[in-house]
Amino acid sequence: MARARRSVARAEYWPSFVDVLTNLLLVFIFLLSVFALVQFLLSREISGRDVVLERLNAQIAELTEMLALERASKSEVADNLATLQASLAATENERDRLRGLLDQESTASASASDRVASLASDLDSERQISQRALAQVELLNQQIAALRRQIAALETALDVSEAKDKESQTKIADLGRRLNVALAQRVQELSRYRSDFFGRLREILGDRPDIRIVGDRFVFQSEVFFATGSDVMSPDGLAEMDKLAAAILELNNEIPAEIPWVLRVDGHTDKRPITGTGGPFRSNWELSAARAISVVRYLIDQGVPANRLVAAAFGEYQPIEEGDSEEALAKNRRIELKLTER
Repeated sequence: MARARRSVARAEYWPSFVDVLTNLLLVFIFLLSVFALVQFLLSREISGRDVVLERLNAQIAELTEMLALERASKSEVADNLATLQASLAATENERDRLRGLLDQESTASASASDRVASLASDLDSERQISQRALAQVELLNQQIAALRRQIAALETALDVSEAKDKESQTKIADLGRRLNVALAQRVQELSRYRSDFFGRLREILGDRPDIRIVGDRFVFQSEVFFATGSDVMSPDGLAEMDKLAAAILELNNEIPAEIPWVLRVDGHTDKRPITGTGGPFRSNWELSAARAISVVRYLIDQGVPANRLVAAAFGEYQPIEEGDSEEALAKNRRIELKLTER
């Protein structure tokens, strides 16, 4: 009897246990349904969190596997339930975290929207700048085309100018040859007049040892005109100068006006220093210049045109004979006349 009652009690206990498990299973299924619904809603709200959703799906799959194991092993229901509750709590925490992330994403989305609006404004500005740049490029292309046309015209003009230049060079070369011929003729004429002038001077002055011709110059010893250390011409020098002036005036009347000639009067001294002699000159430069100027002034006073006369001073620096002998020094003290071109 006792065994029968225990069997009946066990038989009555088992359906109750099954009902409890069924109710728990229904609750669990309901919770899973709610969880799935929440997950679905969250998945719609945070579609960009695929990785988190995949992890949640993995957890759901794990829970499903655990449910299958629960069905297979009823002894582990309590443990599985505890695990599910822990998982549910974790899921709720994850849900809260995801909601926080969703709020952050909303804030970031608003900031991104502002940034997009700013970038769109910048893009419009860049487009306007690009349009202006394109307009400027088009204008530059037009200017370049105009410049190319101008360059082509300039090249044509340059070709014409080069042709004219070649023609001008030919004419210039021809004129140069003519000018050289004319200059050579004038030089020949001046040489001829120089020879005539020197010939007349030789005839006028006679064969005097203190007057000689050296190259293209007529050389007078200074003693002919001046006393030692003086620029005042002596009476004998004035007489000789009168002859010289007459010859120059005669030559001036014969040489054509278009021949640019001058008579250069050069003053020279010897190398003995003049300082300390008590005279008015501080150096041989000043003495040679004063003597040349005295000759030129006297010739002008005699009627020789001033534009046909040049005074030059060389001091002791252009000797015609080297040495310290009295003869060499005397030869270097001189007045030279040279008929040359202006």
